[in-house]
Amino acid sequence: MTKPTSKSKRAHIISHTHWDREWYLPYEKHHMRLVQLVDALLDQLDQGPDFKSFYLDGQTIIIDDYLQVRPEQKERLEKHIRDGRIVIGPWYILQDAFLTSGEANVRNMQVGHRDAKRYGTPSKIGYFPDTFGLVGQTPQLMLQSGIDNVFFGRGVKPTGFNNMVSDDGYESSFSELMWEGPDGSKVLGVLFANWYSNGNEVPVDEASARKFWETKLADAEKYASTNELLYMNGCDHQPIQKDLPEAIRMAEQLYPDIEFVHSNFPDYLSALKASAVQELSVVKGELRSQRTDGWGTLVNTASARVYLKQMNQLGQSMLEKVAEPLASFAHLLGHPYPHDQFTYAWKTLMQNHPHDSICGCSVDEVHREMVTRFDKSRHVAEALIEDSTSQIAAAVDTSTFERYGEEARPVVVFNTSGWERSGVVQIELDAARLYFRDGFSLEDMAAKMNAIDLSGRILVDEEGKPVPCTVEDLGLQFGYDLPDDRFRQPYSCRRVSITFEAENVPALGLKTYALVRMDSNAANSNTLLRGERGMENEYFIVNIADNGSFALTDKRTGRTYKDLGVYENVGDIGNEYMFKQPENEVALTTKDLRAEIRVIEDAPYRASYEIVHHWEIPESADESLDREQRELIYYPHRKAQRSKQMVTLKIRTIVSLSRSGKGIKLETTFNNQAKDHRVRALFPTDLTSAVHHVDSMFEIATRDNTPAPEWQNPSNTQHQQSFVDVSEDQVGLVVANLGLNEYEVLEDGRNTIAVTLLRAVGELGDWGLFPTPEAQCLGEHSFQMEIIPHDGNGATSGAYIEAYQFQIPWTLAQTNVHPGFLTPSNTPFEWQGEGLAFSSLKVNEDSGDLMLRWYNMGSNTTELKFAASESIPQALEDAYQSNILEEETGKLNDSVVNESSAALASKEWALQAGPCEIVTVGLRR
Repeated sequence: MTKPTSKSKRAHIISHTHWDREWYLPYEKHHMRLVQLVDALLDQLDQGPDFKSFYLDGQTIIIDDYLQVRPEQKERLEKHIRDGRIVIGPWYILQDAFLTSGEANVRNMQVGHRDAKRYGTPSKIGYFPDTFGLVGQTPQLMLQSGIDNVFFGRGVKPTGFNNMVSDDGYESSFSELMWEGPDGSKVLGVLFANWYSNGNEVPVDEASARKFWETKLADAEKYASTNELLYMNGCDHQPIQKDLPEAIRMAEQLYPDIEFVHSNFPDYLSALKASAVQELSVVKGELRSQRTDGWGTLVNTASARVYLKQMNQLGQSMLEKVAEPLASFAHLLGHPYPHDQFTYAWKTLMQNHPHDSICGCSVDEVHREMVTRFDKSRHVAEALIEDSTSQIAAAVDTSTFERYGEEARPVVVFNTSGWERSGVVQIELDAARLYFRDGFSLEDMAAKMNAIDLSGRILVDEEGKPVPCTVEDLGLQFGYDLPDDRFRQPYSCRRVSITFEAENVPALGLKTYALVRMDSNAANSNTLLRGERGMENEYFIVNIADNGSFALTDKRTGRTYKDLGVYENVGDIGNEYMFKQPENEVALTTKDLRAEIRVIEDAPYRASYEIVHHWEIPESADESLDREQRELIYYPHRKAQRSKQMVTLKIRTIVSLSRSGKGIKLETTFNNQAKDHRVRALFPTDLTSAVHHVDSMFEIATRDNTPAPEWQNPSNTQHQQSFVDVSEDQVGLVVANLGLNEYEVLEDGRNTIAVTLLRAVGELGDWGLFPTPEAQCLGEHSFQMEIIPHDGNGATSGAYIEAYQFQIPWTLAQTNVHPGFLTPSNTPFEWQGEGLAFSSLKVNEDSGDLMLRWYNMGSNTTELKFAASESIPQALEDAYQSNILEEETGKLNDSVVNESSAALASKEWALQAGPCEIVTVGLRR
């Protein structure tokens, strides 16, 4: 702790490095420089106490990276960590805020704390040095992690080329401020107003030191609210300054009335809090640089290399929304929870979450390696899902299907979302198998499989009711089992694909069907087609126009939305960070382009149209863009236009409406052969509203349609997670997406929601010229969206639930006819709470308790009630409230809601969820 002195000011110099693991160099090249840095740091600390301490960038993965090459240095490194001279954590990695899920951020904090505790004490510093803006729930997440502060570099102050900080004003009078989240949580915020390198490379010689400190003292004093001045001695990939003690002694000689201290964050915070702090500004909600000129927000990283965002969305959903809930369900049935496997999968996925990685703003080699990591993490999730579904399905009582004979093939449908769900599902199942071990020749196996009669096969539910479906014979197929106790078991099979609508599958639960042979008069001829180019179900009417756009009528409200699904194309002469449309360019659209339209699906459960556009667009920017890039012309000042040469963009759109669907699903595919451009899908709402709502991390954020007066950028694109919503009092329109993280609500008189599908550029940007030809994203692309009308309140109408369920793939598993203690329709938990969103279900690594998380989507307090199912064999004894680190914060009272038998008695718990509150509950067995 730094003791107070009589000197007028105190300069806190904190040694650090900001370590982007991959960016303008691929990972391993940065990795080798990291080894050099930590080697030098350990040598410096070994020399004695003169060099006080070093902050290791708030991310524990740096330790893993170093020890991967220098495992023999573990004890030496650990000693300095335990002595407080190397400060680590609280994060595993420094993640991007807007492009990673809430659960990914929670796992990041959990893993960071757990790993840091192996070496010493985790830092309790909310560290966001270079995060590209911050989400509104950050204060609540910090307080739930035992952190009462945030140090950050972006979000309130203009930052331009090569991180040059503007002198323009911003939302706070000082670099210190109070930041309030939507739930009312407040933390002390410290903005790196002069960047996190304002104390870098402090000179030792007198003349240079005097010049340095004259500037640096004035810069810091301009924004500081107290006499405690902060200087960050380091920068991106910055080696340690070995002569810093000498530099500090020189500064003390030059400025005897100022105390210069080789400090650390805890000492600086203590001194800051103890000072006579002037009244600080309170900044509320998201920090998106919305009160700047709009040119330095870096928001368009949301659309750089969209394929990465799509892979991330799938990877996150597979882990947090499918694999963890299923493994938790299996754990309740007595199976071990695969903690280590989940940690490995999460770490692999989170290694793609630093801003230079997930934002798509690095050199091509970096993003190639990211694709492999996404695949690896997803493969682990898939393996865990397969294990869990097999374990659960084996416990389901499917004996009700015995009456259909030995040809019955039960199918268990899993709904891992937090709400009851209906929807179209598809599974490939084996109607018959012959194992190689059975001794048949390959020719005999093929003949027997091909001879199987698949006629008369229908799908039934547990009550024997026929379910409309489509059965496609996939013919002879090869497969294999991997038993736990034997060598692999290959087989030949006759495989079929079944598509049907699963109805009312319980939240976090399952429902069982079976493919059987049965004479049935079940009507399979119902259609959702309407007129020449239309579709209709209980809720909606869809009519497709000649140009391929469609009108959507919500029968519940009477509102018709017109011209939905027009595509827009403009040039982009910016970079991976920021979009820049050529000056005076008129956007191209498909509004006046005739489309090819045909029916491709007419089933009782779903109707689909294919819409094809053949669209001529410029092949690239003109040749002046290359010159401007090489001359390092800042992207807002570029004058390049689009080429006169044209290429064809063939867009194929599938528009689908299911029988019970609460939205219209779109799948858009094309082969991109153009460069330097952007493609968006447009959805005019024609609703009158000055604001809109958007899914963010644990929050439905409200944003203005019109930017602040300071805004100069013609583009006002923003980040989204699952959806964006424009609403009036009685009507609203949600556009949900899978991994399409950029949108804009246009000021076009129609409040059009524009969703970016693809942005193709050829350079990284920032502080030099780094060509990135693969960021042009040439080749095949596919995009998924869902259009969800509602009654004006997306949270209570079910529209947001539909959008969240759109993110989560269905899971299905084939099983056999067998007895079991789980009923054919089953769930381990039931809950209710208006306006609450279910977020996660997992098992705590230390206690084995089940952890469930919700968050309040609204600004009013609401009641959460939840209960465990009677069918769970291991009783749940009590419940408690927890923070996001899964540390108990208070017990919950229970009431017995079923006393039919002591063994089956279930308990119900209730608690109040405050406005925008993140609620975590632990269940102890």
